[in-house]
Amino acid sequence: MKVKVLSRNPDDYVRETTRDIHRVPRNYDPTLHPFEVPREYTRALNATKLERVFAKPFVGSLDGHRDGINCMAKHSKSLSILLSGACDGEVKLWNLPKRECFRTVQAHEGFVRGIVTRFCGTSFFTVGDDKTIKQWKMEPPGYGEQEEPLNTILGKAVFTGIDHHQIGETFATCGQTVDIWDEQRTSPIRSFSWGVDSFSCVRYNPVETELLASCASDRSVVLYDMREATPLKKVIMKLRSNTLCWNPMEAYYFTSSNEDYNLYTYDMRYLDNPVTVHMDHVSAVLDVDYSPTGREFVSASFDKSVRIFPKDGGHSREVYHTKRMQHVICVRWSADNKYILSGSDEMNIRMWKANASEKLGVLTPREKTTRDYNQKLREKFQHHPHIRRIARHRHLPHDIYKQRREQREMRDARRRKELNVRKHSKPGSVPVETEKEKHVVTVVE
Repeated sequence: MKVKVLSRNPDDYVRETTRDIHRVPRNYDPTLHPFEVPREYTRALNATKLERVFAKPFVGSLDGHRDGINCMAKHSKSLSILLSGACDGEVKLWNLPKRECFRTVQAHEGFVRGIVTRFCGTSFFTVGDDKTIKQWKMEPPGYGEQEEPLNTILGKAVFTGIDHHQIGETFATCGQTVDIWDEQRTSPIRSFSWGVDSFSCVRYNPVETELLASCASDRSVVLYDMREATPLKKVIMKLRSNTLCWNPMEAYYFTSSNEDYNLYTYDMRYLDNPVTVHMDHVSAVLDVDYSPTGREFVSASFDKSVRIFPKDGGHSREVYHTKRMQHVICVRWSADNKYILSGSDEMNIRMWKANASEKLGVLTPREKTTRDYNQKLREKFQHHPHIRRIARHRHLPHDIYKQRREQREMRDARRRKELNVRKHSKPGSVPVETEKEKHVVTVVE
């Protein structure tokens, strides 16, 4: 004879303390919850709307320069220190949490063209229009001491950029040639040139530390290996690249900012076509910097805006602008992945949140749970038309909006003309060119 007995474990429903929340038994069988998806959709819609409501990315501005900011550098060891160089030869060191300048150096006559910190964070290097490279102590001078550089190197031509090796005592400069310098010597240990007038930017690879890349005035991006006597190869594009930045997580990928309003991500092993073409700016892109995670990068443009792109996305996920901000010359992504710093023509450095709607400060466990739940809901319903429209919408200044519309019309006209030419030509005589193929002229090895 079978006897069926109901048995309950008190641990499943009895609270441990009177302050604890009541335990509720739940059955996750979908047939018992027919309205779960509509309920989740409503929550996702509300979460998306609230994200746009709370999207206030601007954190603060750093005032103090008396001329436009031309270059910036992050401290290699400290999150709270930023270095900036202006067009009047002045270098300022900033304390970011306090948003104040704690040191000013009159480094050069004319523009400060480049600034970089040493890998150990004890000193920094600057180059300027006065044809000098100067090394400065990171610590301010003591009481009664003069502000003097540790080392000064006089070059033969104007230097336009500088970058330091990630782990070694060498640094690279660019101007009429790309030069590799040892910190202990006053002449370059190696010089690279490839029939080019001048170079505008040079960058060390943060992963494969012996590799360099530079942007040249003949519309090319040139790759070098310090272990070899000659450059590796170069890709020549339709228009000139201004700056480039290596992906800190994927050794072979780099992104270059171009005069044709686009950014191009390349795999250095296959330079025939870019991996991705990033479009959205309506004027020349002047600077680019990767996030420490390598998943996104930020770009600064002459169109007075800052945009954030996913590394494999063709369009930006975020655009930042203010009424007062003029042409954005330089931009940096902070090493803790939380902030973006932009320097512009009107003598201001602005601090933005990398995630516009993120709440700053300490979050309670319940706030963290809600944030993560809302994020998952937005990801689950991100392709629904209504939610996608709300999540993608950004208010743009009238000038940018008008220029985007004009460029769209021009692009459509070019596409129509190309289709008409192909339709009235001999089959195969007018090949179909993809967007990636249009911008590369040739690769020279």
